[in-house]
Amino acid sequence: MAQEATLIIETELPIAMTCADGTGIERGTILKLADPFTVSKAVALNDIPAGIAAGEKIASDGKTKIDVYRGGIFKVTASGTVTVGVPVVIATNAAGNDVQSAAVNAEQILGVPLETASDGETFLMELRPTYVNLA
Repeated sequence: MAQEATLIIETELPIAMTCADGTGIERGTILKLADPFTVSKAVALNDIPAGIAAGEKIASDGKTKIDVYRGGIFKVTASGTVTVGVPVVIATNAAGNDVQSAAVNAEQILGVPLETASDGETFLMELRPTYVNLA
């Protein structure tokens, strides 16, 4: 994957979560959460963040579990400008596995940048997948 999230500092061990057998997921893929305790590749701005794939899941290999990081320091790619300390979300063009700055009152936070970056640059992010219903 061209823009995979790369683990830099492991602060937590990954946990096993459910995924579809027919789904292929590459290591470093930003994942979205669905019920019950199920993950798949994040593809849109409003996807609920689950974390980052710790390993590869080969499509149709008979397995329905994948290890997922829900904490750690990762190198990720910016879509637009991100600013240190301002939360980031799954990017609108998540097919590229990017992150972007969160809008005011965003509910689906992926993490917090530890440095500022411009569009297309990589930067360090503390992974903190969070969903808060502000309604």
